[in-house]
Amino acid sequence: MNGAPTSTAPGDGPVKPLPRRQMLADDVHEAIKALIMDHAIEPGGRVSIDGLARQLGVSPTPVREALARLESAELVVKEPLRGYRTTALLNRDELEDLYQFRLLIEPWAAARAAERAGASGRERLRAEMASCDVPRNATYGAYKELTAHDTRFHVLVAELAGSAQVRLAFERTHCHLHIFRLHYDRGIGDRTLDEHRAITDAILEGDPRAAEAAMRNHLETSYYERLRPLSGEPGSSPTAPKE
Repeated sequence: MNGAPTSTAPGDGPVKPLPRRQMLADDVHEAIKALIMDHAIEPGGRVSIDGLARQLGVSPTPVREALARLESAELVVKEPLRGYRTTALLNRDELEDLYQFRLLIEPWAAARAAERAGASGRERLRAEMASCDVPRNATYGAYKELTAHDTRFHVLVAELAGSAQVRLAFERTHCHLHIFRLHYDRGIGDRTLDEHRAITDAILEGDPRAAEAAMRNHLETSYYERLRPLSGEPGSSPTAPKE
């Protein structure tokens, strides 16, 4: 179908076109997000609303709207009388805190999911694992689908565990954006998906011990082997890895 995308809601009747303004706002949001994730705007750097508007060929209004959305994801910070800046990369202490939090709740959630996931839950897990291809390079554009899958996968495991509070707590960390912003590597896609498959297999087999162990291995490998060496000294701001 040609023309603007459409949307529906239960009971609304005919399909309604989405406003062009919303399409523009989403495009600007994704463009600025990519600049931040690819470090075209340096971590901790000032963000010029007028400069971005000129660069993207839009008015300042959708840029302001995009920055407000990115602030909620903790990718930018608004400072009184000074405007926006991008958030710094996670330092060693922050990364340690994040992974201690994840290691407390996610292995437990995986074990519970193995015990509680019904046929529909197992099918959702299979479908999620079939949805993601390994990215071919290390740009955010290539990794966008992997980061989205990573978020969906971990949120789904928490959901299958049957705890809405665990799922909400996990979603609110925005950890995936910050982790992938710290570390882009072509090899991370293969390793991440292999580890997700191991967790999935254990849940599908209804084996809580194996699911807990697979999730713990996934998180510890991600932290100790891939991320901690890049995170700098405690309290310091790490340097982004270069190819």
